[in-house]
Amino acid sequence: MPNTKTLILIKPDGLSKSLTGNILTRFSETRLEIIGVKMVKVSPELAGQHYEAHKDKPFYSELIDYITGKLHKRHKVMALVYYGENALGKVREICGHTNPEKAEPESIRGQFGRILTSGLFENVVHTSDSVESAEREIKLWFEPQEIIYDIYSYEEKVIKNHKILVWK
Repeated sequence: MPNTKTLILIKPDGLSKSLTGNILTRFSETRLEIIGVKMVKVSPELAGQHYEAHKDKPFYSELIDYITGKLHKRHKVMALVYYGENALGKVREICGHTNPEKAEPESIRGQFGRILTSGLFENVVHTSDSVESAEREIKLWFEPQEIIYDIYSYEEKVIKNHKILVWK
């Protein structure tokens, strides 16, 4: 299996339940490498870009409230980029099905997730579902200089006399 990368978000419900250590321990079992990590206060704009595929669905506004922290009074997520052999597959297996009731009991979502009476999945983590979505999501959540390996091409730009790295 080739090396791949994936975005993982520990969502506000995971943070509010103090599950970060438990979740990171589970991911450490994969022997994958963390190549980017940060805490992010999620703006409605970032949330909208992240969930753009669901824009026309009836639960869209609830997704935005969820990821921005309005539902849990925890206005942050932990964003991570994992890299290594079959990172995408290994992480998705550990996370389990997005519906906590369909997830394997030993998976992160099966163990820590729940479904609200409104039907919203509180599934604790997000992970990319394909190589293409991983690239889109990583570039959305991270700048090139925030990741320790050059996993995608980038260019240098001068903005107001400051050089920064931006995704191509």
